Amino acid sequence: MLRPRIIPCLLVHDKGLVKTIKFSEPKYVGDPINAVRIFNELEVDELIVLDIDATREKREPDYKMISHLAEECRMPLCYGGGVTTSDQVRKIIGLGVEKVAISAAAINNPQLITEAALKLGNQSIVVVLDVKKRHLTSKYEVKILNGTKSTGKSPIELAKEIEQLGAGEIVINSIDNDGLMNGYDHILVEKIRTSVNIPITVLGGAGSLTDIGQLFQKFGTLGAAAGSLFVFKGQFRAVLINYPSKDEKDIIVNSVSR
Repeated sequence: MLRPRIIPCLLVHDKGLVKTIKFSEPKYVGDPINAVRIFNELEVDELIVLDIDATREKREPDYKMISHLAEECRMPLCYGGGVTTSDQVRKIIGLGVEKVAISAAAINNPQLITEAALKLGNQSIVVVLDVKKRHLTSKYEVKILNGTKSTGKSPIELAKEIEQLGAGEIVINSIDNDGLMNGYDHILVEKIRTSVNIPITVLGGAGSLTDIGQLFQKFGTLGAAAGSLFVFKGQFRAVLINYPSKDEKDIIVNSVSR
């Protein structure tokens, strides 16, 4: 049975762990492997690791890094970055990763979703939609290549298409809210939540456990992902890997309305 998930999201840039603000200004916050070891001890629900260099640099995934992450990780792991073929998906799953996230390749070659899902199972295929509001309008648009290239596509219509193509999950990543820690974009979540039936995970904007609780209260069972919340602590954003205790998590999860 699907249950609410609280998911740290780690960004890898130049082989280091970084945190961004609105997809820019990457700040080094540590070593990805050390972060995984700490999250193991904190018993997190799931972990997302995104290599934000691979696709932009037009290179294959860093299989050596992925292998090290998978060997250390004691929770379900989702990896994304540089994935353009179903063979790459198969290789990554073979390294011990449970889910593979694709983004730009899913937009440029939608049949990759179907091909990978047929070969490896829907549950292994996650599509990440990086979403930004269009300038001076309330309409949303999907962007690719770390938010630098416009697609002209609506995230709502794309989400429907992605579901039909066979993806097992969609990650909705708000570019506008990334790193600001001012809360999730509930309007965006509502639009996607009511458009598809597959699981969705929401990323971008969480600044407190209250933000996660409010997300669950309003939208029910989904994934609540966050970066800054789980690598920074306090008003001065001191680097400290953290995660809610079991008691804190129980309170948040029990707030789910549907």
